[in-house]
Amino acid sequence: MQPNHELLKIGDFARLADTNLRTLRYYEELGLLTPASRSQGGFRYYRRTDINRVQMIRDLQELGLHLDRIRELISARAAEEPRDQFLARVRLALEEQDRLLSIRMAALEEQRKKVAQALHKIGECRHCVQMPRLDNNFCEPCTTTGERLPEHLSALYQ
Repeated sequence: MQPNHELLKIGDFARLADTNLRTLRYYEELGLLTPASRSQGGFRYYRRTDINRVQMIRDLQELGLHLDRIRELISARAAEEPRDQFLARVRLALEEQDRLLSIRMAALEEQRKKVAQALHKIGECRHCVQMPRLDNNFCEPCTTTGERLPEHLSALYQ
């Protein structure tokens, strides 16, 4: 098969997708990514839009999904089914991603609150004469207030 000029050789595709050949071959082996075509010599060619698929795989991995679950979610394109079922599977994949993003955002917001607490407390520390050292525990609990330090500050004071 003669490659279409709009298709990208695997090396060019890997560079544009910010990944490597090994990862692309692994994704193909797992059924996550399929080359648009192959040359007579077996060279893989991809569409530019396949970069979006690689990015979605990466995004879903960052959200904590295993590759087998990702394959289930993004396999809609390969399914031979009625249009309504196809669209329902695509919607399910997007809804799952949205749910995972909401969970991640809530976790990040919780981390931001902890950092804000630590920043507030460090402002109070400017007026204190105590200094945490490896051989003392002057700052845990706080010698000024008697309260425990915020988690993120305590982690840095030890």
